[in-house]
Amino acid sequence: MFRNLALAAVLTALSVPAFAGTPALDAREANQRQRIAQGVRSGELTRPETRRLVAGEIRLHRSERVAKSDGIVTACERAGLQRQANRMSGRIGRQKHDAQTRG
Repeated sequence: MFRNLALAAVLTALSVPAFAGTPALDAREANQRQRIAQGVRSGELTRPETRRLVAGEIRLHRSERVAKSDGIVTACERAGLQRQANRMSGRIGRQKHDAQTRG
């Protein structure tokens, strides 16, 4: 129960949009959080898988914050963030559709 609340708190904290100008990435992060939450609800994601995916989303959000820290997100930074989001999306898909399920 506590872990579910902690997961919800982390996902909620990540849902606060940042202010510098990556609306597409913000929307994508929200979509990926919903995919993780749906996988938890359906039992497609085990606890360790969920923990790793949430940690990856936190890393992505932290990278976005670092890119926005000077007020400008350059094209190179934006491409790196998109590449990181692409990897996370692939990981989510692979983990949701592998043979492991929560008991």
